[in-house]
Amino acid sequence: MLTGQALLYFIYVLAAASAILAGEVLYLSFAKSRSRIGAINHRLKRLADDAPAERTLQGLLRERGLTESGDFLFGLVGLNRLYTQSGITGNPLSFAAMFILVGLVVALLLSFLLGFSALVSLLVFLTIGFVLPLLVLRRARAKRIQKFAKQLPDALDMIVRSLRAGHPASVAVGLVAREMPDPLGTEFGIVSDEITFGLSIEQAVRKLSQRVGFDGLHLLSVSLSIQAKTGGNLTGILSNLSSVLRERQKLRRKIRALSAEGRVSAWVISLFPVAMFLILQLLSPTYYGKVWHDPLIMPVFLIFGLWALLGDFIMYRMVNFDF
Repeated sequence: MLTGQALLYFIYVLAAASAILAGEVLYLSFAKSRSRIGAINHRLKRLADDAPAERTLQGLLRERGLTESGDFLFGLVGLNRLYTQSGITGNPLSFAAMFILVGLVVALLLSFLLGFSALVSLLVFLTIGFVLPLLVLRRARAKRIQKFAKQLPDALDMIVRSLRAGHPASVAVGLVAREMPDPLGTEFGIVSDEITFGLSIEQAVRKLSQRVGFDGLHLLSVSLSIQAKTGGNLTGILSNLSSVLRERQKLRRKIRALSAEGRVSAWVISLFPVAMFLILQLLSPTYYGKVWHDPLIMPVFLIFGLWALLGDFIMYRMVNFDF
C-alpha cells in the first residue's frame, strides 16, 4: 500500500508526464501543419502527410483524371486531355454531372416558374450543361499553360546549373520539383517520381507534355529524345531552349500590347448592343411594343446574333496569333 506522501508524488509524476506528452503532441501537430503550410507546391503538401511516394504519385494522377500509370482514364481522349490540362482536380464525371444538374435545375425553373418556352429552356440546359463546362475547362487550361510557360525557362536554368554542378538529370528534375511552385513544381515532381519508379526521362517528359499541353514541353521532349539517341551537350541544349522560350514570351507580350486596342474594340462592339437593349428594357419596358409577338422576331434575332458572333470570331482571329 502506498502512503499518502508517496501517492502524492506519484500523482505529481503522472501530471508532469502528461504535461510533457501533451506538449510533445502539440509541438508535433504544429510542426506538421507548418511543414504543410510551408510546402511550396501541392505535391510537397501531399508528401508532408507521410504517405508513401508511390501512393502520392497515384493520387496526383487520379485527381487529374488519369489512371495510376498516367494514361487517360476514359475513351473520349479529347475531353480527357482537356480536363487534365486544365489542372482542375477531382473526378471528371462529378465535374460534368455538376454542370448538367445545374443546367437542368435552371431549365426547369425557367420553364415552370417563369413561363419560358420549352425551346428556350432546352437551349439554356444545353448551354449550361454542355457548353459552359467546356468554356470553363478551356479558360482554365489557357491560364495554366500561360503560368507554366512563365515558369519553364527558370526551371530549365535550374536544371542546367544542377547538371553543371555534376548532378544526374533525375536529381536536377527533383530539385526543380522541390523549389518551384505550382503548376510546374507538382508536374516536375510527377516526372521525378515516374523516373524513380522506372520510366526513362524521355518517356516521363513526353507524358508531362501530354498532361500540360504547352508546346515548349514538346520541344523539350524532342530535345531529350534526340540527345539520348545521338548524344551531345545536354546543358547546352537546355540552355538554348530556355533562351528560345524567353524570347517567345517577350514576343507574345509585345503582340498582346500591340493588339490591345483591337481586343478592347471587339469587347465594346460586342457588348454595346446588349447593354443598350438592357438599358431600354429597364427605362422603358414598352419601348418595343408588341414586336415580341411577331413571328419573325426570333428568326431575325437569331440571324443577327449569329452574324455578330461571326464578327466577334473574325476580330478574335485578327488580334490572336499562333507562333
